[in-house]
Amino acid sequence: MNAKPTPRGGRTDVRDLFAEALAGLLARPVRTALTALGTVIGITTLVVTLGVAATAGNQIVGRFDELTATTVTVEAPDDDEAPIGWNAPEELARLRGVVAAAAIAQTREGSGLAVRSNTLVDPTRVADRTLPVVAASPTLPEATGGRLLKGRFFDAGHVARRDRVAVLGADAARMLGVSRLENLPAVFIRGRAYTVIGILGDLKRERALSAAVIVPPTVGPDLGLRHVTRVVIGTSLGAADLIARQAPLALSPGRAGELQVIVPPTPTRARDAVEQDVNALFLVLGLVSLVVGAVGIANVTLVTVMERVAEIGLRRALGAARRHIAVQFLLESTLVGLAGGVVGASLGIVTVVAVSAVRQWTPLLDVRLAVAAPVAGALVGLLAGLYPALRAARLEPVEALR
Repeated sequence: MNAKPTPRGGRTDVRDLFAEALAGLLARPVRTALTALGTVIGITTLVVTLGVAATAGNQIVGRFDELTATTVTVEAPDDDEAPIGWNAPEELARLRGVVAAAAIAQTREGSGLAVRSNTLVDPTRVADRTLPVVAASPTLPEATGGRLLKGRFFDAGHVARRDRVAVLGADAARMLGVSRLENLPAVFIRGRAYTVIGILGDLKRERALSAAVIVPPTVGPDLGLRHVTRVVIGTSLGAADLIARQAPLALSPGRAGELQVIVPPTPTRARDAVEQDVNALFLVLGLVSLVVGAVGIANVTLVTVMERVAEIGLRRALGAARRHIAVQFLLESTLVGLAGGVVGASLGIVTVVAVSAVRQWTPLLDVRLAVAAPVAGALVGLLAGLYPALRAARLEPVEALR
């Protein structure tokens, strides 16, 4: 027992109370560590929850930007005139922020054409497939973020020579049974053969083209594809709104007002929704852990009070007031909670950084969280120690010494 006489007037130095509380905790280091474990788990869970939620939300917003928020589509009016020319990619390339662009011609009603992969009649399979047929500029793979699975895409030479070649989307190739290009397979549209020179897949934009047959713009008129119906533009991050305003003027200065521009929605709602969902799921776990930690601190502090009844009686006999006894045990429980908060915040931050490193994310941590976590742990310890401290303060010196 460490009991110092109380100065005259019943005043006790705060430093003495702090020293007594610290000595009481260090006298039982294993018990103190186990008592703080509940707070450590609770604070760690809260920090990890908030950190991972913010990091994941930011990562999802980044991916949302890459796939959606960098896409601008300009649609031409439904008439017989041609407000947008096939030189649209060249016109848009002069705009700052345009990464790639492609002009596409497709029937308005979206009806497909009968496409046959060979001239042989096979009774075990459907000979004709009704597939979308589109004409597109050679820049389509770059604008859609697609990848040539096999072969190549047609280029300016094919366009200039009016070569009857075609590139199949991955789904269209599968439906037509075209898997190899070494034997120069052909598809037949309206009785004319088009040599398949490539298979396009992994489209990030215009995914519907995966089931389409794509031909050069110079052979499009033979299939009823004379005018550009839409232009797909890939922009750099943050440039979509600016390109959406400038693209109509660059494509058709005289009829810019008639062009319909489709811009991506803001990703703020997606980010907020992700953070709310993750927080709602894991904050409950963190709060439960904190409650368990608070109960553990209260229980151990109460046991400590019962073990130190003689010390409490001696301190009261030497002149310590009830408030001095209460403050000492409150300091002990608060220090336990503070230590748990500091350790929990540290473990939480390390966990967030480790998860981000494994997932190759950029960790997003709020400095205020690192400061608030130890404060929250101390508050939990303070509240948990109220009842044991009051019980210790109510002990009478005679009964305690007896």
